[in-house]
Parts: sequence; C-alpha cells; structure tokens
Amino acid sequence: MTAPDRPCPDFDADFRSHFRDLLVWRRDVRRFRTDPLPDGLLECLLDLACLAPSVGLSQPWRFVRVDDPARRDAVRAEFERCNAAALAAQGPDRARLYASLKLAGLREAPCHLAVFVDPDPAQGAGLGRRTMPETLAYSAVAAIQTLWLAARVEGIGLGWVSILQPEVMNGLLAVPAEWRLVGYLCIGYPAEPDDVPELERVHWEQRHPLSDVLFQR
Repeated sequence: MTAPDRPCPDFDADFRSHFRDLLVWRRDVRRFRTDPLPDGLLECLLDLACLAPSVGLSQPWRFVRVDDPARRDAVRAEFERCNAAALAAQGPDRARLYASLKLAGLREAPCHLAVFVDPDPAQGAGLGRRTMPETLAYSAVAAIQTLWLAARVEGIGLGWVSILQPEVMNGLLAVPAEWRLVGYLCIGYPAEPDDVPELERVHWEQRHPLSDVLFQR
C-alpha cells in the first residue's frame, strides 16, 4: 500500500531561528508562580508529548497527575529525605554550594506530574527492544523532552525532580509495582525566566562544547 503523497512542511529560516530560541529558553525550572494552568492545557501538552518517538511504537510512558494534597505532602517528604542523604554525601568543597541550590519547585508549582515507564507493554509486540530493553525508558524520556518543549511554547516551565527513590514513589502514588519512575515533573509558570541554566549561573557546572563529546572512529 502506497503512502499518501503529503508535501513536507517548509521549515524556513525564520522557523529554524525560532526553534533554536526554543531550545535555548527551555530551562529546568525550580521557581514557579502559583497561578494554575488554564483548564485543559496539560491534556493538550500531553497529547503533543505522545507524538514522541518510542521503540516499536510501544508508547510505554504512563502519566500520573498528582493533585491530592496528602500525596503531594508525601512526595515532598520523600524528596527532603533523599535530598538530605545527597547533601551528606557531598564532599566538603561542594556541600555548601549544594545546600544553597533550589532543587525542586514542589511547593510552588501548581501541577505535579509523575512519568513512569511500563517495562513490558503489549503495544509494540517487543519490536526493537529484545537486546536493549532500556529503550523503553529512553522512549519515556523522549516524551518528557517533547512535553518540555511544548510547555515552553506556551510560556510554561517544567522542572524535573530526580532526587526520589523510585520504589517508594510507586507506593506513594499507588501505581503498579512493575512500573518504573522516570521523572517527577513540576509544571507551571516560571517566576524567573532565564536562558542560562541555573547550575551554570551558580558555577556548579558549565556547558561543554560539542568538541568535548564528539568522537570519530
């Protein structure tokens, strides 16, 4: 069966310039305004996230919107426990800087979204993941990145919280034990938009050039 003849969109120079701006201004947001998102906007953004590539077209991502105040409190408590352990593990030259970092917007962000991966979805019939089953988690990451960019277009910020124990989160959010947490996302309007990563501004780390990570064989 021949695919329909559909002309490819013309991504002109103006679009390409704006696309680069989008990538530059996509930030890992930690400081949010408390304004709620417009009704239906999150669902629209997740529809776009589901256009992300996935191994074998398996769409293994599972989104859990966390609205219940008690569950949010429990997530914050788990973050604080894990963050205290991470601080204790820092060397003396990094501990003070680490303690000064704002690593989550869990209190201010109006929307919390947990993203899990189903490690054995029926969809896709196993195509492409026999030797690399981790591609399922990579697919969920691709969905998060797509969501991140779609949110930025709408003026919405996203913060990825990773200082959490995945097994604990399954219990807190009452999801199947076999699901694996990929990221816990804070979503809302940024309080302080910036085109430079915060970790770069506070001198935790600097972005390295392509030449440092491109190899030829």
